[in-house]
Amino acid sequence: MNRLCRALRIALILQAFLPATTTASSILSESLTKSAKGQNVLNVLEYQPVKETSCENASPTGPIDTTSCDYETVDSVNEDLFENLHELVATPFFKYFQADLYRDCPFWDDYGLCSDPGCAITSVDESQIPEKWRATALSQAPPVEDYHPLPGCYHRDSDYCFLDDNTGGEYYDLSLIPERYTGYSGAGAGGVWSAIYRENCFGLSESSIKPGKPSAPIPDTLNEGSDNQCLEKRVYYRIVSGLHASISTHICLEFLNQSTGEWAPNIQCFVNRVAAYPERLQYIYFNTVLLLRAVARLEPYLSAYDYCSTGNHEDDLETKARLSNVLSIAQRAGKFDESVLFQGDNADVVKEEFKTHFRNVTRIMDCIGCDKCRLWGKVQTTGVATALKILFEMDDRALDPDTNSNLLQRSEVVALINTLHRFSESLNAANIFRGMWQDISHTESQENIIREAESVPHQPRPSQEIGHELKGTVLEQIRMRFTSLFRVCKESTAECVGLLLRFWMRALRAISSVFTPSGKEHGPGQYVEL
Repeated sequence: MNRLCRALRIALILQAFLPATTTASSILSESLTKSAKGQNVLNVLEYQPVKETSCENASPTGPIDTTSCDYETVDSVNEDLFENLHELVATPFFKYFQADLYRDCPFWDDYGLCSDPGCAITSVDESQIPEKWRATALSQAPPVEDYHPLPGCYHRDSDYCFLDDNTGGEYYDLSLIPERYTGYSGAGAGGVWSAIYRENCFGLSESSIKPGKPSAPIPDTLNEGSDNQCLEKRVYYRIVSGLHASISTHICLEFLNQSTGEWAPNIQCFVNRVAAYPERLQYIYFNTVLLLRAVARLEPYLSAYDYCSTGNHEDDLETKARLSNVLSIAQRAGKFDESVLFQGDNADVVKEEFKTHFRNVTRIMDCIGCDKCRLWGKVQTTGVATALKILFEMDDRALDPDTNSNLLQRSEVVALINTLHRFSESLNAANIFRGMWQDISHTESQENIIREAESVPHQPRPSQEIGHELKGTVLEQIRMRFTSLFRVCKESTAECVGLLLRFWMRALRAISSVFTPSGKEHGPGQYVEL
């Protein structure tokens, strides 16, 4: 009875700003207008996941757009998926990731260095890494004709990302570096997301288009009303927006309480960034299905991979057992039909443009001023890019471990599984926030959360272009940097030394770059200039 009364009181408050025609009742509803933000919040937080269903349903009750699966199936497997992935990414093979976090931003001058202690991370001494996973053992160059180098990185024709060339990276224990709130924000962070969304601007020149049927005709089951975007562009946008929403969810799940200094879930943060826009949560589901499909296709290769860290194959039994459970779930829920993309007379042109755009996104990660954010950005963009390569570049023969044992770098395998873990954790976090919402005893508190979300200006994520530009002059950025540096040095000598060392290293690289080619002439260029 109390819950019913509470719901009625909330309904009376929402009645003042909800249109009379609003009937949305689940997260499957499309995004509503700004005035319906409160209803969106209720749709997400009062949605109860179904635990028994299957992607083989003749008529899925809640199809996930551009997939062959439904929300209920993902919900039914995610608890088990998250548990197994959470244990898997803590094993030696999957927790160590090598990355070069100190390459220069190739697209604009980097004045957005985060000096907040929350941005700093510590690398692992190479002596702690099993010898066969070290750079010297992994730096086998791809074939020359398929190798396109840039300073510190490269890509092959089949790659959707730029991979570190193992010449300057360090090793990090991902299990000790949680993805959470760091304090990194403002013009620097905004500029990165602006550039990423700008990569959604697909613009084929007339000379590139062949006459004939349009690229990738959209099956009836994938149509979305009046949306005239080609299927590839819609899939691309879902990938990028879902990644953004997942990262936002992690930030809200481990949010720093400035008053107490404690880390805890922040439901207002989740409501403002995700729950008020149900399509963002939809795209997290979409990415989860896409990654599960890639893992399912890669099952023979992953099953044959050597995860042993000491030479004694008995020590990787737990890794293999957890991985086997993940692969089983992937076969059940990874229902994405990659064959409907990149079809038609212009398929090659569209695929190359899609690939170029996502490669650019992976290079934009070098423009993130927060070390922790840059690391997780590299992990997750590499993980998604690996999934795209598996789905759109590899046939069954290429995925055969007997004929192609060196299909993926170790970093790609690690990134793929950790990225799937990130998305699975985001869906698990949504349930945590739903539980918090139900546990809020005072209706007034729920009303206040809705009111605050309603007061936040609506900032839709662009489907084509984004008009945000980097703000603030160079002098302002320098002043802010030294103000933050002074504060850090006052609080912690160790952090101060670390930051000064990073400043010095970047200054040396900047001076060195004046006398050496930057490599920008070989990079993405036109798509990300701000």
